[in-house]
Amino acid sequence: MTEAKKKIETKKTKLFRKFVGKVIAGKMDKTIVVLVERTKIHPLYKKRFKTSRKYKVHDEKNQYKVGDIIEFVECRPISKDKRWRALKNISAK
Repeated sequence: MTEAKKKIETKKTKLFRKFVGKVIAGKMDKTIVVLVERTKIHPLYKKRFKTSRKYKVHDEKNQYKVGDIIEFVECRPISKDKRWRALKNISAK
């Protein structure tokens, strides 16, 4: 397979970012706020530290509650701040 065909095939397949986080707010209609914590390593000092970020995630059926650990994926822009869609609840198994 040539290089040009490989580039075309990779452009056709969409890779969506997936994250796992904890629901920290759920009072908005069809929207939840999810906190994602990561561990990073400082490039110079090699010390590990935690960073966190909040994402507004679309919840169509209002089924996720505060404290749930969910998996969510990138999608088209739904509103000014929402670019994520909830996939499944990981904590309730």
